[in-house]
Amino acid sequence: MRTKHLSLLCLTLLLPLLSHAQLRLASLFTDNMVLQQQAECAVWGWAKAGSTITVNPSWGKQKYTAQADATGKWKVKVKTPAASYTPYTLGISGDGPAVQLRNVLVGEVWLCGGQSNMEMPMKGFKGQPVLGSNEAILHSKNDQLRLYTVPRSSVTEVQENSKPSPWRVAEPEAVSNFSATAYYFGRLLQEQLGVPVGLLHCSYSGSFIEAWMDAETVRQFAGVKVPAKGDTIKLVSRTATTLYNGMLHPIEGYGIKGAIWYQGESNYDNPDEYANKLATLVKLWRTKWGMGEFPFYYAQIAPFDYTRTSKNKGGKYNSAFLRDAQRKAQDQIPNAAMAVLLDVGEEASIHPMRKEPGGTRLALLALAQTYGRKGFGALPPTYESMTVKDNTVAVRFKNSPMGMTTFGQELTGFEIAGADQKWYPAKASISGSVINVSAEAVKAPVAVRYAFQDFTKATLFSNEGLPVSSFRTDDWAQ
Repeated sequence: MRTKHLSLLCLTLLLPLLSHAQLRLASLFTDNMVLQQQAECAVWGWAKAGSTITVNPSWGKQKYTAQADATGKWKVKVKTPAASYTPYTLGISGDGPAVQLRNVLVGEVWLCGGQSNMEMPMKGFKGQPVLGSNEAILHSKNDQLRLYTVPRSSVTEVQENSKPSPWRVAEPEAVSNFSATAYYFGRLLQEQLGVPVGLLHCSYSGSFIEAWMDAETVRQFAGVKVPAKGDTIKLVSRTATTLYNGMLHPIEGYGIKGAIWYQGESNYDNPDEYANKLATLVKLWRTKWGMGEFPFYYAQIAPFDYTRTSKNKGGKYNSAFLRDAQRKAQDQIPNAAMAVLLDVGEEASIHPMRKEPGGTRLALLALAQTYGRKGFGALPPTYESMTVKDNTVAVRFKNSPMGMTTFGQELTGFEIAGADQKWYPAKASISGSVINVSAEAVKAPVAVRYAFQDFTKATLFSNEGLPVSSFRTDDWAQ
């Protein structure tokens, strides 16, 4: 009897080792996946240490081999052809049973990250709908659009693999549970480019930007604590490094064209550091992917009355400061641009029900700046400079070749201040790409702000309907 128990114990101890020795792929390599076209796409997994792994794509005669290292990990880089509607297979063989991935497409792949407004699915959250999503879901069947969601994971140690999750072909059930912002982005890209599109969705509601960075990077920011191996994670999405460890690191290196990002609400109360943190995040991701300065497009957070969810009021707790930090970050990040969402905010909900504008505007940026498409508006008018003459400030904008418009509503939201730093509502008028601003109470103006409240409504747009961002010409603390 003792011998039998000893044998069972030995088998129990050996099972994990035997399982690890069998050929297996990282979780994001499944049937229905999309590989980035005309690239060297990494494929990786685990096998018996020292064994030779062969990857055989059906689009050509070339085979690719790699040897598993001492830990059993292997990686190969496979050259992909131009995008095609043709479904391929990808065969992987080594010691033990071979693996065959089916219905693989080659096209354009985008990483989609952020917090709840990126995570919010097409079906919405409970009691928080996505406007018009039911009809969009009904018409969502599209074999050329593929969706992948990295499962939630917040851990103190870097993980080599994420939890299992399949690539899914776009159809109502899959789309209803997928990121609305990412879906609308991918739908328009696929329609306009006429090639397969894959969306790699990696977000977590309520997350701090620091949670998406590695330990080495995040330590450069004062006051940010990196959790130790055995620490308890009390705030699963707001603890530095934990989402990077569990969700981002396991997918690093998967072939992508670029990334879109919708985050910042959780960092609204510390706007002074946000632009630098966003630029640092982008630099980190680009370094980890090893693809150079890939395109990075991000959504500006929408207006919302943050006093509804926080006891903090006024001063730096006005989320317009965070929106302004996001606006300024564009100048710090190469090959990046921001989609403005000033017209979709809701005073009583941090999750705007209008998700299509965000996804569409991010797609417009990609179509214009990454794919070189022309003939439509993609960049909104952006504050460029100001000049003062008597008691009037002329505010000049770039990216407004057709001038600006209010679409028939009153132009409101402008404020003006003198050297005393007291703000007064201002009269504003449009003159091509210039807004003339003045207030009777300010005889010698020195600064202008627009839409600079927690919750506000957009009144100034490009002719193409893209709203102008909140902005300020000053650098005052409040």
